[in-house]
Amino acid sequence: MKFLVCAVGHKMPGWVAAGFDEYARRMPREAHIELLEIRPERRGEGKNIAQLRAAEAIRIKGVLPPRCRTVAMDEHGKQWTTGKLADSIAEWMKKGGDTAFIIGGADGLDAHIRNSADEVVALSALTLPHGLVRVLLAEQLYRALTLIKGHPYHRV
Repeated sequence: MKFLVCAVGHKMPGWVAAGFDEYARRMPREAHIELLEIRPERRGEGKNIAQLRAAEAIRIKGVLPPRCRTVAMDEHGKQWTTGKLADSIAEWMKKGGDTAFIIGGADGLDAHIRNSADEVVALSALTLPHGLVRVLLAEQLYRALTLIKGHPYHRV
């Protein structure tokens, strides 16, 4: 199984890349993480937020593989526990296929992306910087896999 982290934004600070890469490196072979960076739409030029999000949505759709399970990351999504994430991943592994976690940019995700996603999940009710979400998501994916495997990394 492959986890795709499809994230709007580029030129992240070094700590974001280092944090993401650390958890991606720890993932077991059967659950690889791959980062797909999406160039954000240029601000200004008279475009409103809806137009910016729509342009980014086109880029997001362009990198997603066909028939890929999608999870939109949104602060208004369902609040999952790590256990629920682990249960979902275990079920997805049985069904096969890749899963893409979609992280919006500074203005969030286009409604079409959220509405067409298989799941809409929040890491927190707090508004988080999208770079930090990459690191937190990678850590939670790693933690969920360790929970599935009975590894002591996850302590209750």
